[in-house]
Amino acid sequence: MDLTVIWAFIIAFAVFAYVVMDGFDLGIGILFPTFDVGRERDRAMNSIAPVWDGNETWLVLGGGGLLAAFPLAYAVVLPATYPLIIAMLLGLVFRGVAFEYRWRDPAHRRLWDAAFAGGSLVAAMAQGMTLGALLQGIDVVDRSYAGSWFDWLTPYTLLCGLGVVAGYALLGSTWLIWKLDGEGQAHARKLALRAAIATILLMGAVSLYNIFLNAEYAERWLTEPEIYFAAPVPILTAIIALSMLQAIRKDHDSKPFWLAIALFFFGMAGLGFTMWPYVVPPGITIWDAAAPERSQIFMLIGVAITMPLIIGYTVWTYWVFRGKVTDEGYH
Repeated sequence: MDLTVIWAFIIAFAVFAYVVMDGFDLGIGILFPTFDVGRERDRAMNSIAPVWDGNETWLVLGGGGLLAAFPLAYAVVLPATYPLIIAMLLGLVFRGVAFEYRWRDPAHRRLWDAAFAGGSLVAAMAQGMTLGALLQGIDVVDRSYAGSWFDWLTPYTLLCGLGVVAGYALLGSTWLIWKLDGEGQAHARKLALRAAIATILLMGAVSLYNIFLNAEYAERWLTEPEIYFAAPVPILTAIIALSMLQAIRKDHDSKPFWLAIALFFFGMAGLGFTMWPYVVPPGITIWDAAAPERSQIFMLIGVAITMPLIIGYTVWTYWVFRGKVTDEGYH
């Protein structure tokens, strides 16, 4: 067994879990200004009230795991993306505070609604741009970041940011299709269709941009024998995208949400295939950045204990709050 590869998959799983679980409540925040003030906004927020706080556990696990298992990558990526990380954290803070205070301070509810929507949008955009900054490559000299303060700001990172915003809006709208009924569900379907089209187009644009961004990326996707391993990813992604569009139109409740998750899964699989084995392109592999073997073993014992507990209470929470949301709460 290669402990470094195991840790790479653990962190990838934590990031995927965060993107999916916190993605749909960030998506609801992004879409919040499109909801009618009052009942529709209250029901949308009540749909995530029991779960949103626990969803961010995976962000802590992913970030903490990167620091512990790949300290060199952590030490390079953070200085390269400090403005984005700070913006993301501030966005999450504003969103969290607004979530609590909009119920306790109804006199300023418009302010808290704006903070909820703005914080969600900023956090999502920052996460997408951070991914873009990583994929476009980070300038490293002597195992340290050697770029400037604004290397992360490029057309490519902006495109990635917009892609994540659209994707989160897709997750949020399909979640509401599942959890709402009546007019609220009908509105969510309209939003989901628009978000799905935007997400598919932006995923395609980012994928094409990757080919021209880096010669090694192009070689990995377009030359033999790698192309035979890569081809199933875009094919399955296209099938899932078409199935999701059909499910949104045909009045399915939960199916669009699960297909949106599958779309994200294959999107992340494509990114993993593009980057492998680099954790910081173009020059730091997972083995270059890995912690000592004893440290990896020690941490793996902790993860083997805590991760099943996290998965267990997460599944239990979603099971308890599995019904539709009405004006009185979950049923």
